[in-house]
Amino acid sequence: MRSLGILRQKQQVGFTLMELMIVVAIAGILAAIALPAYNESIRKSKRAEGAAALANYAQRFERCFTESFSYTGTNCPAVNDGSSNSTENGYYNIKVESTATSYTLTALKTFDDDYCGDLSLTHTGQKAETGTKGVSYCW
Repeated sequence: MRSLGILRQKQQVGFTLMELMIVVAIAGILAAIALPAYNESIRKSKRAEGAAALANYAQRFERCFTESFSYTGTNCPAVNDGSSNSTENGYYNIKVESTATSYTLTALKTFDDDYCGDLSLTHTGQKAETGTKGVSYCW
């Protein structure tokens, strides 16, 4: 004899479309936050390469000056005359301008940087940049 009880239904497994759309929206929000931060971190590491290259050149110039009392001695980095030396990964080209008593080093950027432009360093240790954020941010 058949009972008139409740018919059992199969339970469905899986996600509804609404649940999937919520997950996609959350992932999109996280990506919108994380991607700009990641890109700025990459630009910061590129700027660090430029600053390190300028510090390396400055150290070479100071070593030269202590040996020959001039920034244009034979052991000093050569004046570029328009040509430039690329940094290790090519993110900057280093431009050297020197006289017997002074030098100015400029790191010309070769990548897209929204906030910081070219970096420069003089014989007095004066740092500069051509962007909009300022020396403390870019250096």
